[in-house]
Amino acid sequence: MKPSSEEEEVVQGVGPWDECFEVAVQLALRAGQIIRKALTEEKHVSTKTSAADLVTETDHRVEDLIVSELRKRFPSHRFIAEEATASGAKCVLTHSPTWIIDPIDGTCNFVHRFPTVAVSIGFAVHQELEFGVIHHCTEERLYTGRRGQGAFCNGQRLQVSRETDLAKALVLTEIGPKRDPDTLKVFLSNMERLLHAKAHGVRVIGSSTLALCYLASGAADAYYQFGLHCWDLAAATVIIREAGGIVMDTSGGPLDLMSCRVVAAGTREMAVLIAQALQTINYGRDDEK
Repeated sequence: MKPSSEEEEVVQGVGPWDECFEVAVQLALRAGQIIRKALTEEKHVSTKTSAADLVTETDHRVEDLIVSELRKRFPSHRFIAEEATASGAKCVLTHSPTWIIDPIDGTCNFVHRFPTVAVSIGFAVHQELEFGVIHHCTEERLYTGRRGQGAFCNGQRLQVSRETDLAKALVLTEIGPKRDPDTLKVFLSNMERLLHAKAHGVRVIGSSTLALCYLASGAADAYYQFGLHCWDLAAATVIIREAGGIVMDTSGGPLDLMSCRVVAAGTREMAVLIAQALQTINYGRDDEK
């Protein structure tokens, strides 16, 4: 399929990438203002795939804002957004310029006013991630990464940890929405394996995008998860790679953005050690739901 003139312009690295990035930054900041205000207000909470998979009216409001503003500016672009996908929209990454959006990452935290909450906006062209913008709303930290141009937090360059020894590592993970006995058994077994390997600690903070940003900043050495989605991972992947880190499949192979599984680390040696320790939890694929 021949790309449109707009797609050709983007592929050549002319104007629209810069414009897209700047628009993403401004929308992430606007979304952060909405989320910070809503944290103090009464919330109407619903569930999606499980009792632990929550959604609020603010998730929908923020997603509608981001998508509607982007459609106005870039009408030929495609979108993958969490709440639209939950409502039945297809989750397919084509060669077209595509925005991958998580309006509130850490919705359970948001519901309980626990402050680890973020908005995440990723952008891909020809199925390759070009940039990511993540706004830690409550601390007003803006994480950004652009392919080939570095990763930053509020203008300060990010650099991953260079740790290669699992016995000296702080590892981050998230539980995932499935809470049946078999899934929980494997989840706890994976954590136990890392602790038996004498990792300094394993942390669960309730926001996969911010956990990945902490990895990019060198505050943690590795991250793994089964059950995260492409909108949790897209923006953060660019940021980690541009900070010098590794993002790959739990099998040890290349990252598959739709596979609902990931290992990330500051070094390839650490990523391989984590991957080798894990038992797989099958969540299917985003593009098959």
